[in-house]
Amino acid sequence: MTSAREEILRRVRTALADVADAPVEEAPIPWTYGRPVGTGELGVVDRFAERVADYRAEVRRCAAADLGPTVRAALARFIDDGGASDGGPSGVLGDDVVRELVPGPVPWVADDLLAPDRLDAVAAVVTTATVGIANTGTIVLDHGPGQGRRAVSLVPDVHVCIVRTDQIVDDVPAAVAALRASGAHVRPLTWISGPSATSDIELDRVEGVHGPRTLVVVIVE
Repeated sequence: MTSAREEILRRVRTALADVADAPVEEAPIPWTYGRPVGTGELGVVDRFAERVADYRAEVRRCAAADLGPTVRAALARFIDDGGASDGGPSGVLGDDVVRELVPGPVPWVADDLLAPDRLDAVAAVVTTATVGIANTGTIVLDHGPGQGRRAVSLVPDVHVCIVRTDQIVDDVPAAVAALRASGAHVRPLTWISGPSATSDIELDRVEGVHGPRTLVVVIVE
């Protein structure tokens, strides 16, 4: 084993002998972390919507006055399709902040530290967000008011997430700066880029493996 290793290393040294002493030109990289990146030909909100849709998430855009009806419409097919009568998922998780944002007939369920099997039995969860990142289509939750504990955005099969346009930044450095400015950086964060998905060795995509199978992002303009 040792002789084989030494032979391999000898051959590598021989192959590199003519370049080992060659001067290396180091070109400066014109980059400063945190500088504005921009979103190209699209505005920051349009870029965010485009990238979120690229991840196979459903995107809905509405005015603040239409938020309630928009969220209820997004929830309707999941609630109707599940239905408690056939043992399917029923009810929608949402805390007091969300319920105030989405008034009207929604079968809300309170999260009183529900066990995983109870969380899995609800039809959907509705949360707000902390930051949206346009260039990566990422949503960041800090699990403050409106967002609940981490489990409620990971266990239910459907996640409806409300993002205001003033929460959307161009790129990751700007998102980190916003999180630091708000103090959210000291709390556990959840970074969401589309519905939960993975692929096996045959590249067959499977959604809902380690998080919601369906992500609906409502952009409030």
